[in-house]
Amino acid sequence: TMFRRGFVLFLPRLVGLLVVACCSMSIVYMLACTPKGDNQQLALPRVHSPTVKEGYEAILQEREEQHRNYIISLKRQIAQLKAELQGRTEQLKNMQNQYPDSLDIQLDHNKPEKAQANLLAFLRSQVDKAEVHSGVKLSTEYAAVPFESFTLQKVYQLETGLTRHPEEKPVRKDKRDELIEVIELAVGSLNKPDGVSKAKPRVYTASDFVEGIYRTEKNKGTLYELTFKGDARYQFKKIVLFRPFGPVMKVKNENVNMADTLINVIVPLAKRASKFRQFMQNFREMGIQQDGRIHLTVVYFGKEQMNEVKSILENTSKSANFKNFTFIQLNEEFSRGKGLDVGARFWKGNNVVLFFCDVDIYFTAEFLNSCRLNTQPGKKVFYPVLFSQYNPSIIYGHHDSIPSLEQQLIIKKETGFWRDFGFGMTCQYRSDFINIGGFDLDIKGWGGEDVHLYRKYLHSNLMVIRTPVRGLFHLWHEKQCLDELTPEQYKMCMQSKAMNEASHGQLGMLVFKQEIETHLHRQKLSSKKT
Repeated sequence: TMFRRGFVLFLPRLVGLLVVACCSMSIVYMLACTPKGDNQQLALPRVHSPTVKEGYEAILQEREEQHRNYIISLKRQIAQLKAELQGRTEQLKNMQNQYPDSLDIQLDHNKPEKAQANLLAFLRSQVDKAEVHSGVKLSTEYAAVPFESFTLQKVYQLETGLTRHPEEKPVRKDKRDELIEVIELAVGSLNKPDGVSKAKPRVYTASDFVEGIYRTEKNKGTLYELTFKGDARYQFKKIVLFRPFGPVMKVKNENVNMADTLINVIVPLAKRASKFRQFMQNFREMGIQQDGRIHLTVVYFGKEQMNEVKSILENTSKSANFKNFTFIQLNEEFSRGKGLDVGARFWKGNNVVLFFCDVDIYFTAEFLNSCRLNTQPGKKVFYPVLFSQYNPSIIYGHHDSIPSLEQQLIIKKETGFWRDFGFGMTCQYRSDFINIGGFDLDIKGWGGEDVHLYRKYLHSNLMVIRTPVRGLFHLWHEKQCLDELTPEQYKMCMQSKAMNEASHGQLGMLVFKQEIETHLHRQKLSSKKT
């Protein structure tokens, strides 16, 4: 408010002073160019003087030159004043745009140094208030602001807007320009000389960019975390930037070495041997062959199909020369929370990243890197939003055959949806899991235990990274709605099943299948008649 009053009072005074100055110079110019009165006539030579003509011409030429120089000087001064007025007006407009009334800072026009210091203090306070250096306590799971993830080509978004596309090339120009600016600024920061090393520095380009995540807290600013390739295979560069509703500020520039970071994948299981065989094919290719820094812990409930599961595990161990696995058998009723908790506490080695997983999950080697990069002991836990696959029989029903599993894993609105209501797949360091108290072991069966753990992290000072990821998929499987359910429970179960079967449009095509076939039949008949 103080700034706006000063701006309103100052600008009219400045304009008034300039107008008075211009009027004064115009009056001076008129007086200088007006012919003199009789009492102030020019001292011209006498008519009978032999030099009358030459002297008169010389005086006129001299006075004309003086007037011409005076006019040029006045024009130059007027142009300078106009330029200064325009520059000052633009400066004041920019200041008004940058420092709106809502900012609780004092901008003293008579002390620009103090105003600049106040502005910098405010911007840095925005960084402190946002979840940049540490997490903040949140009341519910709905209070967490999720990240969006992006690469050079695509943005993977939860807020799909009118397009309803879970992934897309940025359509809106402001979003496209924003991400390009951030990547370019990060590359410039990486290429800036540190002044310490004498070796020739590596030149980074946008092609070294791996992936980034960002989120906007509407009352603070936008946080960006960008990952670039490092100097070795398992080394990365991470740049953290923050836009506090103004210029982007570099928050952190650090080396991240993940060469020795082991991930312990914990899978609770009961029966489902065929699903486990499919899971181990994915685990072997992505975890063992491509990544190599991985351990598998299987917590098995009961004895039915146990030997078959152990045989699958042992065969994979022999064929892939893989020894980093643990098999734990529990003679009790299945409980996902109990299985994950037992598997996490069974580990006796150094602090390790835990990835809580299910057998109907498909992950890539890139996801395992994201799991490492978004966890930090005592600082961050990772809750990725996975992409849930629709029923392939419905999606590809009009095809001659259903594509292979790898060909089905495409992120499009016709093939699946972001499972933003699920919190079961998560990465965190074992120390954080133990310190937070682990799972609630009173919860039996499936469901509930994941939300309970998620809320524990939200209520702590740890930062929860919640973002859709392109390398984690929930594979479709038939959902059983048991006859023992009440009519209301059965209805809810069927609604959930429908949501997982296909998109709204695809289900609509099934509902109106008879009408569509009737229309096609009529078209064929009419074409035969013509």
